[in-house]
Parts: sequence; C-alpha cells; structure tokens
Amino acid sequence: MNNIKIKTADEIELMRESGRLLASVFKMLDSIMVPGISTMEINDKVESYIVNELQARPASKGQYGYQYVLNTSLNEVVCHGVPKTDEIVKAKDIINVDITLEKNGFIADSSKMYVMPEASPLARKLVKDTYAAMWEGIKQVKPGATLGDIGSAIQHYAESHGYSVVREYCGHGIGREMHEDPQVLHYGVRGKGIELKEGMTFTIEPMINQGGMKIKTKKDGWTVVTRDKKLSAQSEHTVLVTKDGYEVLTLRDEEK
Repeated sequence: MNNIKIKTADEIELMRESGRLLASVFKMLDSIMVPGISTMEINDKVESYIVNELQARPASKGQYGYQYVLNTSLNEVVCHGVPKTDEIVKAKDIINVDITLEKNGFIADSSKMYVMPEASPLARKLVKDTYAAMWEGIKQVKPGATLGDIGSAIQHYAESHGYSVVREYCGHGIGREMHEDPQVLHYGVRGKGIELKEGMTFTIEPMINQGGMKIKTKKDGWTVVTRDKKLSAQSEHTVLVTKDGYEVLTLRDEEK
C-alpha cells in the first residue's frame, strides 16, 4: 500500500475534469467512426481535438517512446495497435480505441469498442460481453473490497460466457502518472490482494479473447495479437473509490 497514491479532494476534482474531457473525445469520435476511415485519421482527429478544442495533452504521445496519441486495435489485435495511414477500417471490423488525456497535471485513461455495420453476430456478442465483464469488475469497487474481488468478477463473467481473459496486461493506478500502483488484474480470487481504500484511482480494462488466452507481440514491438487469430475486445474506464462505492471518472453520456 505504501506506493499507492490516495488522492485528496482537490486532486479528485482535477481527475474528474480530465475524465470528463476524455469522455467528450469519444463523443466526438462517435460521429466519424465509420468504414473507410484510416486508423491514422482517427489518431490525427483525436490529437487535434484534445490539443485545440480541449487545451489538454494526449498523454500517450511520447510515453515509452510511443509516437502516437492513441491505440487502434482491430479484430484479433488485443491491445497497443499502432495507427497507420494504410490501415482502413472495414465494414465487418470491430475496433478498440484506447486514449489517455492529461489536464492540469492529472491523467484519465479509457477505451471504447466500435462495431462496424456488417460485423458478425459473434463479434457483436464479444464486444457486448466484454463491456459487461468490465462493469462486473467496476461494481465490486468499494472501501474494504479487494483487487481480487474485481479480477474474480471479471474472470467469472468472461469464462462463463465461453471466453478467455488475457493475463499479460492489467489495469493500473493512475493520477499524475499514467501508470501508478496498484496493478489491477482481470482474473483472481475473491478476498485476495490489496484492500481498496477511499481516494484510490485506477483503471479497469479487461481484454477478452473469443478463443484461447495466448497472445504474441508483432515485429513492430507494440501490436499484441491473439495467437489463434480469433477476435479480441477490450473495455476500459478510470475509476475512483468513494466512501461508499465507486465513481467512474470517464463515464460517457450514453452510459449515464
């Protein structure tokens, strides 16, 4: 617990603002996420919106040497897909857009799946169930609960629907830094792990595979894909532990 940064009331207000701004980025994206757009266009429009409209900073750009403002992960890409000029979103695709934003020194992190009009029923179901699995985890959050409660709820939901949970990547504490303690696993045992305390902020961001849990990283050093080439989906929010439960700092209008 020593390394976990409990946020003050003033810091929480600043994190709320970063989360609210990030939610507005997805609202902007909703109108342009259609077949025919390139993943680089998505990147460039988001960068322009964050910098020019919101007077904020895209926190992923430059982090760990990454040169873009977001990740675009299509179909069998689990996470960390790199935007490309020649990668065009097609009518049958599903795509995760993962964005971070910093305002007034505090960072928010969220991702959303976009389902193209001709995506298969199984692809649509994976996206819906991944979103539901994230919420099963979020609903465990309250003082006195444990990180194991979150992971167990997500794992149980995903596996009971016939999916597998990616083990190599996890949620994380967030605030002044994009990645703070603790690590938030998306699998686990109820009652185990760090106890949650009011003022903790972290992401919950399960990556759920249609097939097996095994993954591999492509030669670009970023893009992570399923080994069996089956589809993967992810949902992510930044969450605050409140005195009696949770608050989702990156909640979007359509979720309210």
